[in-house]
Amino acid sequence: MRNWMRFFLITVLLSLLAACASGGSAKRMPVNAVAGDEMPAPDTTAASGAYKGGTDYRIGSQDLLEISVFGVEDLDKEVRVNSNGQISLPLIGIVMAGGMTIPELEADLGKRYADGFLQNPQVSVFVKEYTSQRITLEGAVKKPGIYPITGKTTLLQAIALAEGLNDQIADLGGIILMRQVSGKRMAAVFDLREVRRGVVADPQVYGDDIIVVETSGSKSAYRRFIESMPAIGVFRWFM
Repeated sequence: MRNWMRFFLITVLLSLLAACASGGSAKRMPVNAVAGDEMPAPDTTAASGAYKGGTDYRIGSQDLLEISVFGVEDLDKEVRVNSNGQISLPLIGIVMAGGMTIPELEADLGKRYADGFLQNPQVSVFVKEYTSQRITLEGAVKKPGIYPITGKTTLLQAIALAEGLNDQIADLGGIILMRQVSGKRMAAVFDLREVRRGVVADPQVYGDDIIVVETSGSKSAYRRFIESMPAIGVFRWFM
C-alpha cells in the first residue's frame, strides 16, 4: 500500500513538472516515471558513434577521422574533415565525407580503393573526435553556456568545461541530465558526491544533452522533480 501511494505521489509531482515545463499551458503532457541505473543513449548517436558501434551518426565538419585499410599500413591516416565536409586520402584524393554515416563512408572508400588500386580492400573508419557536437550547461556552474565536446565525455568532464560548480550555491544532489531518447524527452538526477566517490558511475554525455545544476534551496519545477526521484531516477514525458 505504501509503495502504491509513493508511486501515486511521484506521478502527481511529475505531472506538475511537465505542466511547468510546457509553460503552464492548458495542454498537459502525460508523464511516466521510470527508475534505472543508466541513461540510455540518445536517438542520434552523435557522441557515441564508433564507441558503441552506432551506425546513425553522420560525420560533420571538423570531426577527426581515423581511417585504416587492413593489411596496408601506408594508407592508414588520421584526417580532419574540412569546413566543406571533405577529406584528402592517399591514392584516391579528395572525398566528400560530411553527411555520411560511418558504414557509408567505409563502403565508399572501399569502392574507390578497389577501382584500380587494391583487391577487396577492407576499410575501417573511427571517429576519434566529435568536434561538431555541443552540450548545454545551465544553472549553478561558474560559466553557463554551450560547449563543444570532442570524443568520449563524462558528466564530470562536462561540468569542468564550465569551470566547475558555483560552490556557494550549487546543490550537489541536484544535477539533472536531459536528452532525447526514442522520440521522448528523458532526464536523470545525479548526486555529484556519489559520482565522485564512485558509488554511481560517471555517465557519458552526448551531443545536444542539457545539464542543469540546481541551486540549493530553490523552489523551481526542477526541485520538485529532484525530490520525487531516488538516488538516480529517470523520467520521460511524451511529446
